[in-house]
Amino acid sequence: MRTSLRPIAGLLALVLIAVPASLAAGQNQTRFAFKDEIYIGPEETQDNVVALGGSVTVEGQVRRTLFAVGGTVTISGRVGESVVVIGGRVLLRPTAEVAKDLVILGGTLTREAGCRVGGDTVYFKSKELSDKFFKGGLFGFLSVSLLPVILIVKFVTLFIWALVAFIVAMLFPRQVKLASDQVRTSFWSVFATGLLALVAFTVFILIAAILSIVLIGIPILMALGFAGLVVKMFGRVAMLYFFGESLARGFNRKSVSALGGAMLGLLFVGFIGFIPLFGWLFTTIVNIIGWGAAIRTKFGTTENWFRRAPRPAVPPAPMPPAPPAP
Repeated sequence: MRTSLRPIAGLLALVLIAVPASLAAGQNQTRFAFKDEIYIGPEETQDNVVALGGSVTVEGQVRRTLFAVGGTVTISGRVGESVVVIGGRVLLRPTAEVAKDLVILGGTLTREAGCRVGGDTVYFKSKELSDKFFKGGLFGFLSVSLLPVILIVKFVTLFIWALVAFIVAMLFPRQVKLASDQVRTSFWSVFATGLLALVAFTVFILIAAILSIVLIGIPILMALGFAGLVVKMFGRVAMLYFFGESLARGFNRKSVSALGGAMLGLLFVGFIGFIPLFGWLFTTIVNIIGWGAAIRTKFGTTENWFRRAPRPAVPPAPMPPAPPAP
């Protein structure tokens, strides 16, 4: 297929980030499984289905999204929105209906006569993905021979983030949890804040780099770099806790510590990060949201730093004294 993977992977990254928010929302019925079976019976209805390495059988209805990594997905009922499967086997029975898009990266797709897909069908076989990423090198300059080096760098990066998550979650557990909650309750506001902040930060860095030619910009550049590092570290740990807590709730855990949630989220984000291209786009979006969470909550100290303080109430004017009686 000639379709570019970049917009598809970007869309999938946003979907994957939105899935944990659905998991943690109390008003949604979400089935989650890790290396286990999910069965939606003919008379059963769920809002979302998320499966990692297990099998999914839908004979009833999924109102929103079905997301799976690996395993087998068999649909003979209805999915109200989209089906997204990475590296899994998908079978659509004649009575299957997917109201919106069907997106499959890797794995296999079998469509029996009579099944219906209301939106687009995006299907890349495993061989096509391999050719996209590694034929002639990744985007023409990274060859397969560099894969061991890339893997070593990724593992070292995971270790460093594990240390950062341990320190931040142990020292600032309440702040991490508050910032994570804002991602869930004000997702698009946090995303917009992070995007604007990163754009402004990039502009300031460029200006400081130009000013460094005459030395005046060097201390500004160093200060900006330090500030950006602090924002990124806190924001990333808040996002790790966001994913970890959401997954823990998917396993019916009502509460999880800041450190436990961050470490569980690190495993999830680290796993996604190993997927070529998609992992990079996913991490980029996580960074944007992390910046937004750190700045909007002022490092977890307030729900919305930009909310205007209410004006103090003006006391009523005193009544004039009554005129003297004649």
